[in-house]
Amino acid sequence: MRGRTSEAGARDLREFLAGAFQLPADLNSPAEETAPDNDLSAPGSSHTEDFTSTAAPTLDPDLIPAIPQAPTSMASPSRDSDLRRTFPAFAPRPSVGSGDDGRGDSADEAPQFAETWWGNAWVTALEEGALDPKRLLRGRSYAEKGHVDAITVTPGLVLAYVKGSRARPYRVQVRLRTLADADWERFLDAAADRPGDIAALLDKEMPKSLAECGVPLLPGPGDLAPQCSCPDSGHPCKHAAALCYQTARLLDADPFVLLLLRGRGERPLLDALSRRNAARAARAAQEQEPAPLPGVRATDVLAAQGERRLPPLPLPLPIPPHPEQPPVYPAAPGGPDPFALDQLATDAAARAHALLSTGRDPVGDLTLWQDAVRLAAARPGSGLTVTTRALYASLAKATGRSTGELARAVAAWRQGGIEGLAVLEDPWDPPAGRFDRARPLLLAADLPAFRPWHNHLTHPHGHVQLRLGRDGLWYAYESEPGDEDWWPRGTPDLDPVGALTGLGAPGDL
Repeated sequence: MRGRTSEAGARDLREFLAGAFQLPADLNSPAEETAPDNDLSAPGSSHTEDFTSTAAPTLDPDLIPAIPQAPTSMASPSRDSDLRRTFPAFAPRPSVGSGDDGRGDSADEAPQFAETWWGNAWVTALEEGALDPKRLLRGRSYAEKGHVDAITVTPGLVLAYVKGSRARPYRVQVRLRTLADADWERFLDAAADRPGDIAALLDKEMPKSLAECGVPLLPGPGDLAPQCSCPDSGHPCKHAAALCYQTARLLDADPFVLLLLRGRGERPLLDALSRRNAARAARAAQEQEPAPLPGVRATDVLAAQGERRLPPLPLPLPIPPHPEQPPVYPAAPGGPDPFALDQLATDAAARAHALLSTGRDPVGDLTLWQDAVRLAAARPGSGLTVTTRALYASLAKATGRSTGELARAVAAWRQGGIEGLAVLEDPWDPPAGRFDRARPLLLAADLPAFRPWHNHLTHPHGHVQLRLGRDGLWYAYESEPGDEDWWPRGTPDLDPVGALTGLGAPGDL
């Protein structure tokens, strides 16, 4: 009797769990999501399962397992900066051309998805590089139905959660190669020569003359590299295709999103254009006759001495809108490094301008070590190259550190500024709450149990680590398995799972 009762209880539990994971009717059918896309959920396929269920039986609550809460969004608008922008999810819009289910015979039958020529150029790069038109049509249907959550854009990366027919959304990212410094120099020269194109950009328009100036702004077929946490191996899967389609709508609204994807934020880009235009204006002014300097002529002063009356002093000159670029320093044998002089002069000009404008030095409170790390981190490039080795050696000697310690500190500064350096060097004991909730979130993302130590959570295999900063952000670190040689990686995030994004394929974690 007891054996039959146990069997009946187990059967009731299975039926209840089948009904507990019943999905909303507005998503694709469970059979479509469960079967691979190349199977097309054919009737009678062995890959299709029936998830429908009758009313759940009454069960003992102690027998019902806890269901982990799935993350719903990677968006962190409070962390937006010049190199990170978060956009809210688009509202669903009516599907046109391909039917409500997103199934058509060819992707060419559907009308254009985007509203601008540059948005449709993005869609063309996606569709011409895809291997399966049917996956594209399903991804387009997902996008039109609003299955793509808030989108985060950083240099070279588009990131979002996409809802499928399972309870937990999929984590999707699309990568695009950033432009090299030489490409940005050509782009800035072309933009400075076309003031009308800059005005069009400010009006959220992308002129074709600027997009075709010899710099590959728009992607071509095969340039988009999607990655999704779903088991589908298609290129792209329907979830990644949905994110690509929604990104085209972002480009419609703001072409600066494309420039951010290629590596430059809107404000730094406009500042660079302003400096370039100011430098050109300065060179043009030098070719003209010098204007008379403000002041009082000595003859007027001497003539007024007999009457004991002096003319009033002129008003102070206005504060310039931004610090000017330093002159070009020539290289001389045995002399100082011209690039280092340029970097120090530029840094001094920026600090002087801030002191003149606000009355305070933005880096005046830094220690000698922190300021040395800041100066080294401002140097373009990464690692100890030939051009940076001398600078690293001199800064390390001045602070009593090694070049290896300075290189690691520079990586931490580039990851999170002074907070990132503190996370690298100062372990601390966080209060209960946020730190304790991180481990269940990692388990819910199908990651193993991380080992805690102070504010560190370390992967059991010892190759990935999370550190909680005093600013409430999670900082990711990587090391070779079995070594304690931790280096900062990725972008800090309020979500511990989000901080691990981009550190490798999901199976590697």
